[in-house]
Amino acid sequence: MPTLEKTPPSAEQGGGGGGHLEQAASAAAYDPGGSGGAGHRAGRFWSLRRVPAGIVALLAAALAGVLLYDVAAVRAGEPAMGWRRTLADELAGTAVNDAKVLAAACAVTLLGVWLITLAVTPGRRGLLPMRREHPHVRAGLERSAAGLVLRDRAMQVTGVQSVDVSVGRRKVRAHARAHFRDLHEVRGDLDSVLAEGIRQLGLARQPGLSVHVRRPKRG
Repeated sequence: MPTLEKTPPSAEQGGGGGGHLEQAASAAAYDPGGSGGAGHRAGRFWSLRRVPAGIVALLAAALAGVLLYDVAAVRAGEPAMGWRRTLADELAGTAVNDAKVLAAACAVTLLGVWLITLAVTPGRRGLLPMRREHPHVRAGLERSAAGLVLRDRAMQVTGVQSVDVSVGRRKVRAHARAHFRDLHEVRGDLDSVLAEGIRQLGLARQPGLSVHVRRPKRG
């Protein structure tokens, strides 16, 4: 993510001591709340996962088609396919605790766990659900877009030279650099500005806020 920067005024640039690094941190003193206000319940958006579903469907259809053709051929008096006879012979002569059998079992188990996880989890972690004012309307906000909005707000605070804002599903983290003013004052203003910005995003579940402010490194 790019970092927005402001050029510090030349008159203010001499403040601070040599290589000493000042910093201030806080968790904003505001109540993030649970539902973000009145309205209908807004759950997370579920991913359609077309690619995994399509791959599994194609593989299952191909395997079922080959087996069906082979069974029909055997019923019609034709010999079974060579690969099926070879596989049957291999399975008949291989012990259950054989390394190849155990490796194949582990691979199939991991694949099954992965598919089950995809089936029972919503995915789309980058999309934050917004408050639902109407039962038939759902809206979401990309985490990257929310970060840009909050970063623009943070850059309006006097004394902030640059700031990085990362928006998670449960917490917003802001790391700012202040080239003048007291760090605690800058941090307090950032707490207020970002807390209000989070409220105005209209999210169904307002995240917490963590703000860190420090002086830029000097050569």
